[in-house]
Amino acid sequence: MTAFADPTPLSAPIAAPQLADVLPRTLIKPRVSDAIEQRNAWQRRYRHRVAISDTAVILASAGLAAWVQIDFVAEVSLAEAPWQYGRVFILTVSIWLIMMAAFQTRSRQLIGSGAKEYRRVVHATGMAFGALAIGFVVLQSQGMRTQLLIALPLGTALLVIGRWHARRWLVRQRMVGESISRALVVGRREDVEYVVQSVHGKGMLGYHVVGVSLDDDDVSSLTIGGDVFRAIGKPGQAHVTAARLSADAVIIASTPEGDRDYLKRMSWQLEGTAAELVISSPIADVAGPRMSLNPIEGLPLVHVEIPTFEGGRYLLKRAMDVVLASLALVVIALMTPVIALAIRMEGPGSVFFHQERVGRDGHVFRMLKFRSMRTDAERTKHHIAHQNELDGPMFKMREDPRVTRVGAILRKYSIDELPQFWNVLIGDMSIVGPRPPLPTEVTSYDGTVYRRLYIKPGITGLWQISGRSDLDWEETVRLDLRYVENWSVIGDLTILWRTVGTVLKADGAY
Repeated sequence: MTAFADPTPLSAPIAAPQLADVLPRTLIKPRVSDAIEQRNAWQRRYRHRVAISDTAVILASAGLAAWVQIDFVAEVSLAEAPWQYGRVFILTVSIWLIMMAAFQTRSRQLIGSGAKEYRRVVHATGMAFGALAIGFVVLQSQGMRTQLLIALPLGTALLVIGRWHARRWLVRQRMVGESISRALVVGRREDVEYVVQSVHGKGMLGYHVVGVSLDDDDVSSLTIGGDVFRAIGKPGQAHVTAARLSADAVIIASTPEGDRDYLKRMSWQLEGTAAELVISSPIADVAGPRMSLNPIEGLPLVHVEIPTFEGGRYLLKRAMDVVLASLALVVIALMTPVIALAIRMEGPGSVFFHQERVGRDGHVFRMLKFRSMRTDAERTKHHIAHQNELDGPMFKMREDPRVTRVGAILRKYSIDELPQFWNVLIGDMSIVGPRPPLPTEVTSYDGTVYRRLYIKPGITGLWQISGRSDLDWEETVRLDLRYVENWSVIGDLTILWRTVGTVLKADGAY
């Protein structure tokens, strides 16, 4: 009887090289590509930058409140003050930092997101001081009052300003090709063209399109906005194309017809190759607050809130208009004598100019401005109507001969529009809203453009911060309609802040 020795007992583990040969490749965890590593690296640097800024603001705000308490309103002996208020300082800073982390205010998903990021920071700060206020009531801890009165408003403002500066820095980085996502856009030709037009080269969005994959075999490239995008691969092989182009983001402009599992399959195939799969929605110009995702039994349902044009939000908007307009008119009243003198020195005529405009629900009102043109401007307009430099019913000329020398300066810095705060105060206008149209413009509107009249027109708006007179008619209407359906108080405050920079730079003003 011949004995056969078994060199490998059944209980012995299989060596690693042998195991790798036996198992299928699909069981091996995907290796992270260089594109993902680069993306993670710049995101870490940005988040560290924001974390340092946040911590400095929190320490400074809480420290100032503690210093004021010790030096001016100490309620304990000077010997005990540093220890007593130092504990409050440490508690404030600790809870504040914990809430900033708990609310994920430095999440990757918030990078460059604007209003959503600001809201998250404000909510975290509010929760932190809400907890501190409860502690003050329960424990009657000395020194908490100054933290609430000083650190809360000061810290909130500085945190938001710090985030704004961080976003501006990120935009500048992206404009020179740094801290940006390399994107591959996949889908049908018309859908891909729309997505590329919307995201490519826009620093705020952070995507640089490096290629497209089309389901049309006859198209080898797309020319959009003067840039040529080569069609590479097919939509079903997007993971291969993304690896080839070192793309860290794949944007799905549209899915193949009849393939319900395409997105699931693509997300699996992109594991280790790209950092994110972005799905373009066919619902255009719908802002985030109106959209919510509600997964039900594995089916991601996107809910879109239908816009309403009445209610508490509009009362809040009106209250903000009244307060800000009242404050602005005090300053404008001090400036008016100087502006009036400059206008009258150039020639006779009224200091103010009244013009009929159409407001909410078609209500006609008289809009007030500082006069920037000759007194016969309206009568002579037909002589230069053929020189209109804009399409559509709007009339604009860069070198309008009717504009006076003083008027050109007033228009450049939007000083001529300051009296419109009176229209805001009496309720004809809002500070932020669509551009107030002329009656002659309204008569040429179609059914869609009439939606601009659903809310009050504004002194400033999306059109003001997006190019002003440099915009064509179609883009002006698109921005106005987008504002009408998606406005929010935070959005209004953001537009006001950006308006200051736009006015100082005099972009598109003539």
